[in-house]
Amino acid sequence: METFSHLESEVRSYCRGWPTLFDKARGSRVYDTSGRDYLDFFAGAGSLNYGHNNPALKSALLDYLGSDSVVHSLDAYTVAKRDFLSTFEEVILRPRGLDYKVQFPGPAGNNAVEAALKLARKVTGRETVISFTNSFHGMTLGALAVTGNSMKRGGAGVPLSHTATMPFDNYMDGQVPDFLWLRSLLEDSGSGLDRPAAVIVETVQGEGGINVASAKWLRGLAELCQEYELLLIVDDIQMGCGRTGPFFSFEEAGIVPDIVTLSKSISGYGLPLALTLFKRELDVWEPGEHNGTFRGFNPAFLTATVALDTYWRDEVFQKETLAKGDLIAERLDAIADEHAEAGATTRGRGMARGLVLPGEGDAKRVCAEAFERGLLMETSGPEDEVAKLLPPLTTSVTELEEGLDILAESVRAAIRTPQPA
Repeated sequence: METFSHLESEVRSYCRGWPTLFDKARGSRVYDTSGRDYLDFFAGAGSLNYGHNNPALKSALLDYLGSDSVVHSLDAYTVAKRDFLSTFEEVILRPRGLDYKVQFPGPAGNNAVEAALKLARKVTGRETVISFTNSFHGMTLGALAVTGNSMKRGGAGVPLSHTATMPFDNYMDGQVPDFLWLRSLLEDSGSGLDRPAAVIVETVQGEGGINVASAKWLRGLAELCQEYELLLIVDDIQMGCGRTGPFFSFEEAGIVPDIVTLSKSISGYGLPLALTLFKRELDVWEPGEHNGTFRGFNPAFLTATVALDTYWRDEVFQKETLAKGDLIAERLDAIADEHAEAGATTRGRGMARGLVLPGEGDAKRVCAEAFERGLLMETSGPEDEVAKLLPPLTTSVTELEEGLDILAESVRAAIRTPQPA
């Protein structure tokens, strides 16, 4: 590891919890240079919904590269882009009654968020964007301004302005009726809140601790946005592409956001790709007004198209994901019950799940114990109090059971259960 400590910045993080040298990966398993395998319940922070080196995607990608097809193209017209757009409309947008234009803002999720914020301000002529407690939207300045985490915000080095933070669903433990505070500020000319351009929200806050917004709360937010003419942006970067069951995480609530951001698993293969989707009437961009060098990565268009063709032409994959999510929830509830005296609880939707361990350092110790036993996991939440599970959606039931057994052992090894007085 000397090469990394000598040359790589101290900003590196995941590797500190997984101190081994990885070499190969296949499906839901990663292998280090000694040949030891690790079951992956992290999936590239949700970038590998279809697993590592998915064979259907890999075969198509190798054929594509072997034929000297276009790799880099800025926003020029290419066969790979045409095929992706056509398939995305046919398989995803049209069956859901969504008439979105598609923007390729750059390679990563923060690029999609920056484009969404910029477009919302351009369309409305307003500056303020509403975000929510414990939100996470990215590390560039605009995305960071609508992020809640104080440590990450502190790294900006400049004021993060033109935003306002409101309580996420159940943030006040039901003590304040939904949207009472936001509605009061919008109605009161003396509140000091400039009329917002938009609201940005995650339906499930991944980095914030697997906090789940109810369908009722999301519908209420959509209605409030419509009433006050605010654009509704749903950040589906981590929870989209089937993570909660349906392709879009907002489908369960029956809402239609004005703008949607996608990245992470949209390429299907872990290749960089991001989309900003928006209602047709919002497409007020001038040519070249928002651009970037790497917004047309054709290998990612290719693997994204194959992923849509392979997994989303019927409801089988969605139903399998929901069933696996129920299995994970059942097993996590049993683990939480076993450690109720330590305050353990569970959260989540679909195959985005969290085991909440409020004791100081408990979740981190659980993840460390899991690594020693061959399971890759990470923490989330403002105090790293949640052991987060984001396994590939293609993980088999047998592998899920194996990983959950390891997790149960790890919790027993890590949690110091209070003893009776």
